[in-house]
Amino acid sequence: MVPLPDPAPRRLDSHPRRRPLLLPLHRTRFDKPFDLRFSTLMTDAAKALLTELGGRYAYTESDEISLVLDPSFDLFSREVEKLVSLSASIATAAFTHAAGEPATFDSRIWMGTTLDEVVDYLSWRQADAARCALNGWCYWTLRNEGRTPRQATRELERTSISAKNELLYARGINFNKVPAWQRRGVGLWWEKKPSPDLDVTATRNRIHTERDLPMKGAYRDLVRTLLQPD
Repeated sequence: MVPLPDPAPRRLDSHPRRRPLLLPLHRTRFDKPFDLRFSTLMTDAAKALLTELGGRYAYTESDEISLVLDPSFDLFSREVEKLVSLSASIATAAFTHAAGEPATFDSRIWMGTTLDEVVDYLSWRQADAARCALNGWCYWTLRNEGRTPRQATRELERTSISAKNELLYARGINFNKVPAWQRRGVGLWWEKKPSPDLDVTATRNRIHTERDLPMKGAYRDLVRTLLQPD
């Protein structure tokens, strides 16, 4: 048993790993390389994790969710095995309920000891989102032109980032113009909003979903601000 650091990101992934769809969902149900319907299902699961575990911040890209737990979180005395099991169960139940079909997630804990390390982790996940998005757009563009999976994969092997951008641009796709959530992921956090049902001075917490996240240094500044101790 290992106690979680403060704060502690945990990552939840669809199973099997790195498949674009959560099996056994039908492979042809969603558009490729990205489908807003699938992304919405992932944000539904992220919202459930934020709500049930009282997280500070959640980030989702592709088929994974990263959740940062509040420093005051003490459920099950932070026992790793129980938290891994519970978080995977929450994501699985939320996604399955929203999708109307069974799906499964696995879960793991990433250990960080400082806020800087947590910011580094989240920045790394966003960089991975950009890399995977570019690869996905290139791969499925070639597939839609008739390449087999092996042919598309081989054609992209050892291809530079600039060459991949040129591959898309030559086909009328400006990668920098595709929706930001595909390239940068989606962030979710709690915010206070005035309550229309109560006194004008009253507020209530709600989850903000951001599909137009900043990048690089600006993103690091954002998550650092969100995760600063109250």
